[in-house]
Amino acid sequence: MFDVIIIGAGPAGVSASLYTKRGNKETLIITSENSTLQEVNKIENYYGFENGISGKELYNAGIKQAEKLGVLIKKEEVLSIKIKEKGFEVITNKSTYESKAVIIAVGNKKNKVKIKGIKEFEGKGVSYCAICDGFFYRNREVAVIGSGNYAISETNDLINVAKKVTILTNGEKAPEFRADNVEINSKPIEEVKGKDKVESIVFNDRSTIKTDGIFVAQGTAGGFELAKKLGLLIKDNYIVVNENMETNIKGIYACGDCTGGLLQVSKAVYQGTVAGLEVIKFLNFIRI
Repeated sequence: MFDVIIIGAGPAGVSASLYTKRGNKETLIITSENSTLQEVNKIENYYGFENGISGKELYNAGIKQAEKLGVLIKKEEVLSIKIKEKGFEVITNKSTYESKAVIIAVGNKKNKVKIKGIKEFEGKGVSYCAICDGFFYRNREVAVIGSGNYAISETNDLINVAKKVTILTNGEKAPEFRADNVEINSKPIEEVKGKDKVESIVFNDRSTIKTDGIFVAQGTAGGFELAKKLGLLIKDNYIVVNENMETNIKGIYACGDCTGGLLQVSKAVYQGTVAGLEVIKFLNFIRI
């Protein structure tokens, strides 16, 4: 069991790891390497770089710094976090890890799909969390939009609840998945239709299927999705934390862009520092 698992290897996550590791806490960072920082061409307003630095260079430097200190970094996709009797369980596409504390530092990415009708029907049949809302679709027909590991994970949460689950890859390559009540449809989606709630999905060839609900699971699970599945408080699509980066669940912390506010590297580093120091205090207090 690790002392702390940090999800995300951007400025917030790495900063937290530097403190937890120096605090003699066994630290694991899990990252899917989908950091928005790597996409930034040049950062010119961050302390210490008179000529600026690219986001990719800063990201890679942080990774090397953490590894040099002895932080273990796993390049895997986190699918969910579960509360156990003693600590937490972090499930990825490759393995399962246990820890006494968790820091969520995965940026502010929220899975969105550019399909007509999706936004209009959010909360009216469109959901972003199968484990949260699957109960409402007992013995009914639902669809999961996505083609990767996250979509498969959401489907697994639904197959024992729903009458039928259709995986919609929206033109992407179909995943290898078999279950008696699961179908896979790879047609590009044109529109989601209904009156007061979701009723059907229209494809670009004008064919349609009926559905009672849609679960969006495109790409990888971001902070919003992980928080929803875990039961963390969310406001305006961001994780709610106090001044110590604590969430409403003891032992779970969040920092960086996933908490909202000023979306800057300097703020992420500060919050990561606070989260790391507070986790050390938390771990020194508990006895697991």
